[in-house]
Amino acid sequence: MEFKTEQTEGVTVMYVREDRIDANNSEELKTEFHRLFANSTKDLVVDLKEVLFIDSSGLGVLVSGYKNASTLHGTLKLSSLQSQVKSMFELTRLHRVFDIFTTVDDALHSYK
Repeated sequence: MEFKTEQTEGVTVMYVREDRIDANNSEELKTEFHRLFANSTKDLVVDLKEVLFIDSSGLGVLVSGYKNASTLHGTLKLSSLQSQVKSMFELTRLHRVFDIFTTVDDALHSYK
């Protein structure tokens, strides 16, 4: 799985560069979350603009990352969900758990 991360005003932005987050690659995302939180990341925005499909494994990893961020008194926010991915969040009611933003900039502005 390919990621790009950058720091913006104390917030880490992770761009997921895959079209799917599923059972085949969700462990890599989990490992990346652990690495980021172990390296003092507290607030994380995950950009899912390129993700066209997510299954229960992918959702589970995002929930796990959300819990890890909360344990560290931080946040994990999502941005740029494609319609099919957004539908999965609504179907599972996870849109009520996560802060979901239209763009990365919108998510970053929520920290101000």
